[in-house]
Amino acid sequence: MTDSKKKRLSMLDQLTPSAVPAPSMMSTNRALRAARDAVDTHRIWEIDPKDIADNRISDRLDPGDLAELRASIETNGQAVPILVRRDPQDQNRYLLVYGRRRLEAIRGSEKIGTVRALIANMNDDDAVRAQVAENTARQDLSFIERALFARDLLNDSFGTQAQVAEVLSVTRSMISMLLSIAESIGPDLARAIGPAPGIGRPRWEALAADLAATGLPREALIETALQARAGAPEGADPSVVAFEAVTKQLRKALSVPRVAAPGTETTQALTLNGKTAGKVIRTKQGVKLDLRLAETEFADWLAAQAQDLIAELNQRWKAQNRN
Repeated sequence: MTDSKKKRLSMLDQLTPSAVPAPSMMSTNRALRAARDAVDTHRIWEIDPKDIADNRISDRLDPGDLAELRASIETNGQAVPILVRRDPQDQNRYLLVYGRRRLEAIRGSEKIGTVRALIANMNDDDAVRAQVAENTARQDLSFIERALFARDLLNDSFGTQAQVAEVLSVTRSMISMLLSIAESIGPDLARAIGPAPGIGRPRWEALAADLAATGLPREALIETALQARAGAPEGADPSVVAFEAVTKQLRKALSVPRVAAPGTETTQALTLNGKTAGKVIRTKQGVKLDLRLAETEFADWLAAQAQDLIAELNQRWKAQNRN
């Protein structure tokens, strides 16, 4: 990708109205107030970390270095308590609402045996809202983190797309777009790349389109991302470096024409509006067209026009060969 194109896409990341908006300050404050009001008392409890389960859906791709946080807590104490709620299945145990890094840091400490926590009365829905609000108050989720979080919430039967949209403070159409990109990229590759802060919708869409067009194996791209993260220069965000490395590998593959051996089966991915739409498979016997179209009316029209379209393509091929 040229520097000028990168610059244009970067500008789109900042200016496009389709970029995922961060939850409003009002909705964030409302969720945090609800979490505060749900606290049993304003007493801070000392709880054994073994009595706290973290079965939440993770909304962060990069938890950061826990060693530094652990050393700080061991030296200065835990300044900010975590928030937990009582386990409805066992009143002697707790479920984490937010504060995972603090909890994990203390779990790995040989000097601290308990974690300071507030205990709240809240249901699953309120717990997710508080989790998102607390994270947003510290640092907005990146585009791909929000996309994967929406996907995981739906796959975990948290609720409908409308309910997930409400929790994340985005529109239903935005949720559909997030889910499409999350599925196109795939969770394994996305997690190998990392949060990539500052990389917005246009560049993730471009990556998804290149991924579909090249057909490169995900394993190779995951390895590229992991190597790029490990070798990221000091001061650079490793996940952004990994994103650029994967993008470069895909663009390089697109620039090299692939010539298949005679008689071998080849597959070419098809995209429509930047999304995977199907594939064309060339076999010894002929050509197979496999389409997966979300727009059912277009699919019906295409089926009705198939005879005319194939005849038109055949005439175009004949005319091209006569020239």
